[in-house]
Parts: sequence; structure tokens; C-alpha cells
Amino acid sequence: MNTITIDSNACTRCGICSEVCTGAIIEPADEETLPTVPDEHAGRCIQCGHCEVFCPSQALLLNVRPEERVTLPAGAGTISAEEIGFYLRKRRSVRHFTTDPVSKEKILGLLDIARYAASGGNGQPVQWIVVHDPEKVKKIAGLTVEWMKTLVKTAHPMSGYVPGLIAAWEQGSDVICRGAPHLLFAHIPADNPVASVDAIIALTHVDVAAPASGIGTCWAGFVAMAASSFEPLQQEIGIPAGRKFAYAMMFGHPQYKVYGIPRRKPLEVTWL
Repeated sequence: MNTITIDSNACTRCGICSEVCTGAIIEPADEETLPTVPDEHAGRCIQCGHCEVFCPSQALLLNVRPEERVTLPAGAGTISAEEIGFYLRKRRSVRHFTTDPVSKEKILGLLDIARYAASGGNGQPVQWIVVHDPEKVKKIAGLTVEWMKTLVKTAHPMSGYVPGLIAAWEQGSDVICRGAPHLLFAHIPADNPVASVDAIIALTHVDVAAPASGIGTCWAGFVAMAASSFEPLQQEIGIPAGRKFAYAMMFGHPQYKVYGIPRRKPLEVTWL
């Protein structure tokens, strides 16, 4: 099967597909030929899709599930610099949630967006576990507290900090998951040395896209620390064999709305 197919009637021989190909495997068109990927270079295609989506005349089709091709409607995804600035600046880590569950359909929509996050070599190594049952979220929070108890009076950097968290939990305050109804876990191949970065990028896509769907998020740092080493919690999460935990995020419908933008440290930039 050809790596790419070209509509000869639509191709303008502009050469953009060759220029943007991340593997430099597309031979440019000339007056006699269309763009092509020689058979000996086909194995170097990482299926990123740059050639297809940057084609101005949409004459090129990458032969990766071609039936799923989506053509952007005119103006789709265009956001002004001012609007995207306000959208990102008003993003907050949410620690107060309603009890209304987020539908599985809406969650799948967010994760579908995260499929398009950048990854090394377009490897797309990130997979997901969604804890949708609030009772299971509470159990995971409790196991995180059990992990904290193992740190008391040890050399761990959290040793002096966890007694207060443990006491608050035992007094009925959920200082771990903040009453979030859901948790999201990203997991990656155990033998991939760069996939942890890919997971953070994908989770950031979820974090940024969530408010547009009325969903609040918060990076679940305590759960993430516990899940990286505490076997009872790892067993509860159920990471598949050959894969490892990357990070966690709590989410749900925010209890409160955002009406302003808080201050941040001054911008510091070094120009070279």
C-alpha cells in the first residue's frame, strides 16, 4: 500500500508536503511527477499526518485509516489571541466539586482531544484509566492516606508534612481528592524512557480543554506520589502488565464559578 495517495487533479505541486514531512521522506513533485514516498523510505513514516493537513488543496491523503479523514470547516478552531489569553489565565485548579457526575460521553470527548497531544516520534503511548465511581475515588484517597502513614518519622521529604494531612482525613476532611467524584490516571509503557513527558503533555490537554466542557480539574499530587510506590494503591488502580503509572488528575463539575484573574509573579525572561 502506498504511504500517501495524491489527487492528480487537485495537486498544485506546491512542495509543502515535502517541506513539512518530519521524516523528510516525501520526494517533491516536478512537472512530470506527483509527490511520492519511495518504498525504501516508507518504514520511516511516523504517521504524524503533517503532509495531509498542511496540503492547501487537500490533494494528499495519508494512508492511515483514510476513512476517518476530517476536513476542517472554514474558520474552525480560530481563536483570537485575546480570547485564548483570557481562557488560559482564568483556568483554576478546582478543589470544590458538586456531587453531579460527569457523563462518560463528556469524559470520552476530553480524552479524544488528548489523543492529539504531542508525543515523542508520534508514539502516542498514553492510555487511560478513569475512576468514575465516587466510592472508588474515596477508597483511593484512603489508600493514599495509608501510604502517608508509612512516611511518618522517616527520612522522606513529606515526613513532617503528612501528620497534619492524616489528622485532617481522620476528622472527616478529604484533603486528598477534595471530594472530587472522578479520578483520571495516565499510564505508559514501562520500557519507554520518554513517555512520562508525553503523559504530562496529554494530561495538560485534558486540563486545558476541561473548562470548555464545564469540567473542573486539579492535578492529584498526593495520589500520584502514592501510586508511584505504594503497592496496595497500585493494585487498586490496576495498571496493566507492561505499563506503569504516569500521573493522576481529579475532576468533576466545579461548585463555584470564576469571576476574575489573580496575580502571578512578574514575568522573567532571558533573551540570548
